[in-house]
Amino acid sequence: MQTPSERQKELYQLAEAQGGYFTAKQAASLGYAGSKRNYHVRAGNWLREHRGIYRLTLFPEPERPDLILWWLWSRDRSDQPYGVYSHQTALSLHELTDVNPARLDMTVPPAFRRGVPIPQILRLHYGTVPVAEQEVLYRVPVTSALRTILDVWEEGSLPQDTIRRAFQQAKANGKLRLHESWEDAICQLRAIS
Repeated sequence: MQTPSERQKELYQLAEAQGGYFTAKQAASLGYAGSKRNYHVRAGNWLREHRGIYRLTLFPEPERPDLILWWLWSRDRSDQPYGVYSHQTALSLHELTDVNPARLDMTVPPAFRRGVPIPQILRLHYGTVPVAEQEVLYRVPVTSALRTILDVWEEGSLPQDTIRRAFQQAKANGKLRLHESWEDAICQLRAIS
């Protein structure tokens, strides 16, 4: 049986890895039943950020709290987040363009379903993103620079010149292998299509 201080320590460690955020199921797994969660919200120890998602009040706010919040929103019934930030959002997170999308692009598995409406801030893309094509930025999974550029190219949501400049910027920043060329990237895209 855990003491309250052990439970608090475990919750803090869990939340620390997620920028101060945690889910109701994560809290419940540590012994915080619904009544205890309500108590901590009323007492001001926790903030209810969204349905089933909380943040420790005294934990320093991360640089991009919105990314962590909506990544946790993308969890399945087992409480596993599946979203990977992609497309124009990932292009912006990689700092490869000045484009600042109005919505957050997130790729989720093809079978992903939620019993609630999709928040308007999110634009979901359904597909599979292999682990090799992901990296962690701002404590959340984001598609790699090359995968991001190929996704935006395939989608056709930005002018081709903008995407070519993003490719050159990624290469200059070391986010791509030096031997990769624009032509190689287009060949990869055609092989995927």
